Amino acid sequence: MNEVKLTAKQQAFIKEYLIDLNSTQAAIRAGYSEATAKEIGYENLTKPHIAEAIQKAMDERSKRTEITQDRVLQELAKVGFADIKDYLSFETSLTTVGYNDKGERIIDYAHVVTLKDSETVDGAVISEVSLKDGALKFKLHDKMKALNDIGRHLGLFNDKLDIGNKDDKPFKTSHDLSKLSVEELKQIESILSKAE
Repeated sequence: MNEVKLTAKQQAFIKEYLIDLNSTQAAIRAGYSEATAKEIGYENLTKPHIAEAIQKAMDERSKRTEITQDRVLQELAKVGFADIKDYLSFETSLTTVGYNDKGERIIDYAHVVTLKDSETVDGAVISEVSLKDGALKFKLHDKMKALNDIGRHLGLFNDKLDIGNKDDKPFKTSHDLSKLSVEELKQIESILSKAE
């Protein structure tokens, strides 16, 4: 079987596509017309020799950078399943909350937050630690976003509404429009023209 040669523009498209996986923008950056970039980008992705070249480049990049789907999922899992108690402890206890005019300690209940030693925790999960005007701010990366990304990768969520028939044949419908008024027909025409 003859191997199809990539044109210079196709090679540029592949290189640009790897940047952000946006076929339209990759087509524009590769020198295709902005007016047809969306169609060209889609068309390029459907051409087997281009799709193979993209996959090969992605595999090479993954090997070179050691960034794999498994590694990304592991990092997302760290964030998604992180427990803030692994990083700090908090309690209400009797403690010194200040001193009176005589220099004597004032003992009262106060909220006490104790951070765990940075050498014992996974810092990749922490997005912010700051102390300003005596107020501690401690944030982990967005747990819900990480769980959502994991769920999407694993196919746990179905974002598409399937209105097809159970026998996998195309969904067909017909309506008798002859009984509609002129005004109703105009409304339908208006809706359809907006959908285009």
